[in-house]
Amino acid sequence: MSPVINLKDVGLRAGVSASTVSRVLRDKGNVNEKTKEKVLDAIKTLKYSPNVLAQGLKLGKTNTIALLVPSIHNEIFPVIARGVENVARKKGFTTILCNTDDDIAIEKEYVAKLKTRYIDGFIVASMLPESDYIRALHEEGFPVVLISRYYEEKIDAVIIDNYQAAYDGVSYLIRTGHRKIAIACGPRELSIYKHRYQGYVDALKAAEIPFDPALVLMETAGNNSFYYLMQNLLKKGLRPDAVFCTSDPKAIIIMRAIRDMRLDIPADISVLGFDNIEMSAFVDPPLSTISQPLYEMGSLGAHKLIDLIGGDGDRREPSVDVLATDLIIRKSTK
Repeated sequence: MSPVINLKDVGLRAGVSASTVSRVLRDKGNVNEKTKEKVLDAIKTLKYSPNVLAQGLKLGKTNTIALLVPSIHNEIFPVIARGVENVARKKGFTTILCNTDDDIAIEKEYVAKLKTRYIDGFIVASMLPESDYIRALHEEGFPVVLISRYYEEKIDAVIIDNYQAAYDGVSYLIRTGHRKIAIACGPRELSIYKHRYQGYVDALKAAEIPFDPALVLMETAGNNSFYYLMQNLLKKGLRPDAVFCTSDPKAIIIMRAIRDMRLDIPADISVLGFDNIEMSAFVDPPLSTISQPLYEMGSLGAHKLIDLIGGDGDRREPSVDVLATDLIIRKSTK
């Protein structure tokens, strides 16, 4: 079977970048005739057949974008998706929603299929740690915007400062008299949880509160594992006076575990969440939480992607927008 030739291969043959090859295919951007001739010669020599997307871009865009999310069951992603879709629709774009079930193989499969079809660009809201395929998309000249994740590569993104948000939340717990603060944390190979965990650690350090590894509850088998982790902590007599949870679903499960041990929230243990999902205001007691501007992240991500799609290839440097979070105080903290 002959190897699949892509934009990067053509660029290497012509001595130019993949994005320059993409601009030649689009017939856009400031590409001089000599460079254009090299690219066309490389295409002919390598017998490169531009995919459907490249052909569509040359003839006229399709006004279709793809949004990849890791789980539609995670309450934050439908809100992000609504922000993306509302902006896209108003701008005349159709959004294809792809749910990857936190599976990198499924995520890559979606990208591989979509980039050979009439897709103008990608918004990736996945939390998976692997980034090679996103870097490859960017190098091939596809418009890409990241939401809720950020890599060092020069790719547009819309994020929050997870470290600072966690630091501020834990500092609030400390200011209100809490000293024995546990954390319910997601897998730290994911950057958002890594940064939230570090914010927790540094807030304790700044207040000269000793770090106690026994108070670190790490996800073992999904969010439901936190019920048993919290109950085990309490049964060992290691009762904290507060728990900082790195997501609201974790906090809601932690609250159930505490109440099932006949303890009161917040009289015995305060609980602070992260996300401000809709349900957080309706649990008993209503959950104090760190609010992410989820809808705004989605809508800004869509604006940025549509700007990229409409660019001529010689646009500004990629930018990372860091949106502010808010600390929402309800009844689960004292």
